[in-house]
Amino acid sequence: MTVIDTTAVSTARTAKPTDSKTSLGDLDQGDFLKLMLAQMKQQDPFSPMDQTEMLAQMAQFSALAGTTEMADTLKTISSKLDTLVSAQTATQAAIAALAARE
Repeated sequence: MTVIDTTAVSTARTAKPTDSKTSLGDLDQGDFLKLMLAQMKQQDPFSPMDQTEMLAQMAQFSALAGTTEMADTLKTISSKLDTLVSAQTATQAAIAALAARE
């Protein structure tokens, strides 16, 4: 026997999405947690989700979080390197201008 939470169904029907995500690339960690929580709420209490399955999903979540953090770090490093290259180019131009005066 499947039990459905009627408040969740009525809320889902009346709720208006604030942001539309058109592809899997648009999903983030919050979306993953919402899906996992909904899955846990809707599972059959007499036949709960296998623990290995849940651990695999948690491992996927951890990997996603690590990848997201790494991407943010790489963006920061990239912007700092761009700044460094710009400063080095400006310094070389200034040295060339000084050398041309002499």
